[in-house]
Amino acid sequence: MKTFHPADLSPQDNYKLLAGTVLPRPIAFISSIGADGVPNLAPYSFFTVASANPPIVVFCPMFRPERPGIASVKDTLSNIQATKEFVVNIVSEEFIGKMNQTAAEVSPQVDEWQLSGLTPVPSESVRPPRVGESRMQMECRLLQVVVASDKTMGGTLVLGEVLRFHVAEEIVNDQLLIDPDRLQAVGRMAGSTYVRTTDRFELERPK
Repeated sequence: MKTFHPADLSPQDNYKLLAGTVLPRPIAFISSIGADGVPNLAPYSFFTVASANPPIVVFCPMFRPERPGIASVKDTLSNIQATKEFVVNIVSEEFIGKMNQTAAEVSPQVDEWQLSGLTPVPSESVRPPRVGESRMQMECRLLQVVVASDKTMGGTLVLGEVLRFHVAEEIVNDQLLIDPDRLQAVGRMAGSTYVRTTDRFELERPK
């Protein structure tokens, strides 16, 4: 075994070790709106479920190096802190290319909906629209923001309580079980590599 001390590594190298082993990671495709009314759409692969009672999801935007026209705090985080609302859209394989267009680092004035060509659909309980192409959407109210580290490449936990689940009829049965073959969710690996969720196996939990 090789042993590495994080303090001896750059943040980029720590990221490589984390992103290369904590996988596959689901993708939270977050739609939000700024206090100025400008919409935003961006994918985050540091994403999971935090609670089922009540339903709470969490995703983790990182602080990026500040550059002219690009703030260290991502627009998604700024928007959610200002409005307390967002939508988590699950990404299916058929629109992964359009999702990828929204990963570009652009100024806050750029509308990622127009950049990607994705379809905004009005939400019921929050202002940010849902992604019409997504087969599973969760309208969320901000519950808590936890800054794990405010350094460059440090992370922030954004916890949101789910107010509405929107599920395409063809992917869910009467027991509310999701059909993964019809959802066709994709996950993130390291670098530019993604993964399909088509290679699966069963393993019963011990009783």
